[in-house]
Amino acid sequence: MIDTSVQTNVRSEPVLPLSTTLGPVHIAVTDRQQALAIWQDVVGLDLISENGNALSMGAGGKTLIVLETGATRPVTPRTIGLYHVAIHLPTRADLAQMAVRALKRNIRISPTDHLVSEAIYLWDLDGNGIEITFETPWRGTLGDPDKGQTYAVTTEGKPHSGRDPIDLDGLLAELGENPVLASRMPAGTRIGHVHVHVNDLNVAMEFYRDVLGFAGFLLIQSFGMGDVGLDYMPHTLAFNVWSGPNAGLPPVGSAGLRWFTIVLPDAESLAALKERLERAGAPIDVIGNDVETRDPSGNRIRLELAS
Repeated sequence: MIDTSVQTNVRSEPVLPLSTTLGPVHIAVTDRQQALAIWQDVVGLDLISENGNALSMGAGGKTLIVLETGATRPVTPRTIGLYHVAIHLPTRADLAQMAVRALKRNIRISPTDHLVSEAIYLWDLDGNGIEITFETPWRGTLGDPDKGQTYAVTTEGKPHSGRDPIDLDGLLAELGENPVLASRMPAGTRIGHVHVHVNDLNVAMEFYRDVLGFAGFLLIQSFGMGDVGLDYMPHTLAFNVWSGPNAGLPPVGSAGLRWFTIVLPDAESLAALKERLERAGAPIDVIGNDVETRDPSGNRIRLELAS
């Protein structure tokens, strides 16, 4: 168990192979056209395939998001589930292109400078959270507010809030004097991280770090947030208690997270992870060649082998 007197001291080395990645994130939505109006026209994902009620969305031919239509209500506030899925872009100009797509359609966005990344936040019309990110780890590092440090520190040693607004004029200047506007995200776009609501930070850290095998990065009690990853910042998975300690799973039929996918590079790594789940008493369901489990709050996770 994590000692709550030193609960920010959660750093560890990853047990998972460094080639572990995040696979497609499955999200329930109420309406096909409403969903495409954001995920395709604003976010910029291609509709790669459509199978029944499942819309496979991606970039460069790679599926990143699977939208499952048929939800009967929008996201239910203050429940367990998705806070946001973060789609990471290859270049800063790609982030500027996404901002233009949103601004042209009068979609509300929140451009935020985290120092180690720049992010644009938005929501689809069902309330599913989306973060579009360009990683900038060379600009600085994250601190620990529970130890009196600022959230972030630049490479020059200056404090940074990690929540400054992005200078949109400067961002849009990335497109040059005669920009060619792009309607879709480029090849190389990927799922960078997934951020979920949980009931308990310590329990979530134990599961994601000690059972799944990610490296512990931060557990910031004053923020109500923790995160884990591999061998670099920013995080791969983040979790928060902002829905409240008594948050439950959403009602049946709600839009929101169905599951997210962790892709293991080899059968040995998957077998070792399954063994850790069994030792921890975590639920395990075998679905074809995949394994499904749930974190202690009930968020569903699919484990699969890289193809």
